[in-house]
Amino acid sequence: MSATRAADAADFRGPLDISRAATVVLDGRDTVVGWSPAATALLGYSPREAVGRPLSAFLAPLPADGPLPAASDRPATPGAPAASGPPARPGPGPPPTGHEIRLARHRDGHELLVVTTLCPLAGARDGGGAGGGAPGRVLVAAELGELRQWESRLALLQGLATQSPVGLAIYDTDLRLTWSNTAYEREIGKPLAEYLGMRADELYSGGRFVTPGYPSTLDAVMHHVIDTGEPILDLHFQGTPPSDPGTEHLWSCSYYRLEDSHGHVFGVCEDAFDISDRQRAQQRLALLVEVGRRIGTVLDVVTTAEEIAEVTVPEFAAAVRVDVARVTVMSGELPATGGPAAMDLLRVGEHSVDPAAADAAEPLYPGAPGSQADRYPPVAYPPGSPQDRSLASGGLVLDDNVLVVPLRVGGSVLGLVTFVRSPRPRVSGRPLTHGPATTFDNGEVALADELAARAAVCIDNARRFTRERSASLALQRQLLPHHVPPQSAVDIAYRYLPSDDVTGVGGDWFDVIPLSGTRVGLVVGDVVGHGLQAAATMGRLRTSVRAFAQLDMAPDELLTRLDDLVGQPGVPQGPPSDAYDELTTGATCLYTVYDPVSRRCVMARAGHLPPAVVHPDGRVTFPDLPAGPPLGLGGLPFESLEIELPVGSLLALFTDGLVEAREHDIDQGLDALGRVLGTPAASLDELCDRAVSALVPDATTADDTALLLARTRQLDEGQVAEWELPAEAVTVGRARELATGRLTAWGLEELSFATELVVSELVTNAVRYGGGPLRLRLIRDRTLLCEVADTGHTSPHLRHSAEDDEGGRGLFIVAQLVQRWGTRYTPAGKTIWTEQAFPPAEFD
Repeated sequence: MSATRAADAADFRGPLDISRAATVVLDGRDTVVGWSPAATALLGYSPREAVGRPLSAFLAPLPADGPLPAASDRPATPGAPAASGPPARPGPGPPPTGHEIRLARHRDGHELLVVTTLCPLAGARDGGGAGGGAPGRVLVAAELGELRQWESRLALLQGLATQSPVGLAIYDTDLRLTWSNTAYEREIGKPLAEYLGMRADELYSGGRFVTPGYPSTLDAVMHHVIDTGEPILDLHFQGTPPSDPGTEHLWSCSYYRLEDSHGHVFGVCEDAFDISDRQRAQQRLALLVEVGRRIGTVLDVVTTAEEIAEVTVPEFAAAVRVDVARVTVMSGELPATGGPAAMDLLRVGEHSVDPAAADAAEPLYPGAPGSQADRYPPVAYPPGSPQDRSLASGGLVLDDNVLVVPLRVGGSVLGLVTFVRSPRPRVSGRPLTHGPATTFDNGEVALADELAARAAVCIDNARRFTRERSASLALQRQLLPHHVPPQSAVDIAYRYLPSDDVTGVGGDWFDVIPLSGTRVGLVVGDVVGHGLQAAATMGRLRTSVRAFAQLDMAPDELLTRLDDLVGQPGVPQGPPSDAYDELTTGATCLYTVYDPVSRRCVMARAGHLPPAVVHPDGRVTFPDLPAGPPLGLGGLPFESLEIELPVGSLLALFTDGLVEAREHDIDQGLDALGRVLGTPAASLDELCDRAVSALVPDATTADDTALLLARTRQLDEGQVAEWELPAEAVTVGRARELATGRLTAWGLEELSFATELVVSELVTNAVRYGGGPLRLRLIRDRTLLCEVADTGHTSPHLRHSAEDDEGGRGLFIVAQLVQRWGTRYTPAGKTIWTEQAFPPAEFD
């Protein structure tokens, strides 16, 4: 700012002050009899040109309608830039009392808006004397914009003094307080008059600056600013305010030197903002990050418990104890439920920096006499203790400086974490205010709950690993689905018949896989051979198909990936054998995807029998689906077939064990199956029973038999909303409006906020990185599905942005708001989809 601008800004005289405003003396007939130099500067007329002329020659009332005059080419104030464009109309509200906004005509012809006020002269009479030439009134005028700027400066100063949340204080060169605003008074807890003249180090005795590279005392920092004139910004000061003597606070402080209009230094100004809450939030977030980094490094229950104890001491508590159920530590099982008496705990993690803090917790009681001496000591808590109450209620318990949080996983409690804080030492009968708090506030209780939740997940993962490692799996039955969840796309029924006892365990399998967009994947497969090796291969293939299907692969692409996997079986134990190679390369598979919105069905097969399609009129067909090679041969492509199925069509997927037998060939078996499926039945389960009875009469066969029936449905038009949008920036707002409007129509207003954020992020990414046109689709099914499709093929990736990154958090936020999300590719581009659970009232 130039010296001229600085002096003008420091002038608190109003623009209508008679010492600086344009002044015009009028007689009783509003004729100009006096004209000040300021009036000449404002309107351009000299006193000789103005005196004797009527006031109306220079000023006119402001027109009620019509365009305002063009802006003046002359700067409104010395040193200010010339105006450009038409001046704005006066702001809301009337002009100040006794003032009038008028239109003035400058000598050079342009017009400008001015504010005027009239003041009668003492002793003047109406008419201004006999000739009307005697002075009667004085008119004072100033430009409207200049008055508005002056009023804004006054409002700013008033707001800083009374409304600002930032504490402001002025100290003289002796560092004694000479003025403070309302926020500073609230911080001190006294009226200004009671601490006026005190030094800063007297008000905040014991406080210190904690920002590295700067002096630690208020006296040194303020003297540095006064001596050098260099402002200091965002220094962190730690101390105890007089209004809250028991708690240590942290402020962000800035200091700058104050000078008068002549450049003489008369003090220093301090502005301070309490950032204690922000600091605590940052510390808690940092602790959560550290917990995520340091716990769960290995799948071991005891190691995980020790890690959670170590990472939280001393940052969060003075002592931490972790007790886990004995069955979880020893065998990886979930503990029995039924209250504290049913929980047999072992102390597996403990850390403390203060022995007195550890002793502050409830005392330990040894296990029953004669119990097995384990590596980890058993513990028991007396009735009424915080730990006993936590086990009984399943929730956290806060008792003075002891916080007990259960390790919850689902509906089970794996153990307890006890956080203990030691009392602060006392000096002269008062506790010291430095160091961690002695009790837990609401934010810290929530943090402890989150810490325990993360530890519980890691302990549960370790528990599962221990259980799976020690458990013995029964391969065949456990690798097949025991329960198929209801699907909106199809009605499902299935049968599986194992081979006879002589032949042994086989490798037939089937699966029903829910996919994004309410679609469903149907798969059957057959592994040539029998025995444990065939069952193991069957389980590997079924697991792989589910994994590939969750990536929304097309059927032909999925079989290609599966073929690559089978072609590289890994290194078998011992030398390779022909039997092993024949087993893995003799597998077949049929994979079908049905979409209940479009009624389109896409299928591909790898050496497997084609499915049977039963139309609503009872007609049975076997689609001419390219066979493709069996899995593991490699080098040959797979082809898919897409057909449209009427609502109520029946898809039958089966293995060769159902239609092939020694007594007849496959064609005869297919004909028999077609006749059975074409016969009306009361239910799909009844139809399954008929097919099995007709084709496998004695319920035994030399090969496994799998049959999967699916009757197609179509989602109601009212459940689906789809829009095509251009790839433009304005599309984001339009997409939000369309989505919220549809949710309102569906009665799902509770999901509007989250859905708006999801739609906004997905559409924004599509506009930035994809191509148009875009498609937005909402599906109201068992969950709320949101899909955004574009013509791009770039896959989005979830990442964690650094604190100084300006972007990259959108997809992370979306992932927190939804149950699931993913990407599926189409020949025309890609679709990003999300899935949200309905509010509790929406569940039937």
